[in-house]
Amino acid sequence: MPANRVVQGRMVTPHSLAELIEDGDVMEAETIEDTERDCPECGGDVVSVGYMPTVTEYVTGYKCQECDWSETDRE
Repeated sequence: MPANRVVQGRMVTPHSLAELIEDGDVMEAETIEDTERDCPECGGDVVSVGYMPTVTEYVTGYKCQECDWSETDRE
């Protein structure tokens, strides 16, 4: 499985995808995973990435590969 993915027409690494979802710097990011989800805005494919925005927080972020939609599992 490739480590990088095409999101909104550009190649992203796990780290750059996490920064796109977080809209800022992240400390560490895991592998980009496929999900079985469709984007609620455009119906495109959604990928996920686990990352640490700070030393004490772990977040799973979800991002549509086609449009601007993204969300995290923060409560």
